[in-house]
Amino acid sequence: MKQFIIEIIYQAEPEEIAKVRDEHRKYLQTGYEKGLILMSGPQVPQIGGLVVMKGNSMEEIHDFFANDPYNLAGLTKYLYFEFEPVMHQEFMKNWIS
Repeated sequence: MKQFIIEIIYQAEPEEIAKVRDEHRKYLQTGYEKGLILMSGPQVPQIGGLVVMKGNSMEEIHDFFANDPYNLAGLTKYLYFEFEPVMHQEFMKNWIS
């Protein structure tokens, strides 16, 4: 599988983001349950968030975030980065391979 970092950029006021946050996190949980997401969380300061995940293609990643409640509500935009980890902690071996 390929490795990706997704930057979620808030395009709305914090109050609007907060209204959808629980739904967004429940949706991300589906990615965790499928073994696709390694970690996620808000940026500091909270201007957006970051997600580290894996998938078969960039299209698969785009499709996943197309159904993110933040996206469906028009509150965010997304930047997608595919990368190839050449070095990693030993405990990450199963995730990478």
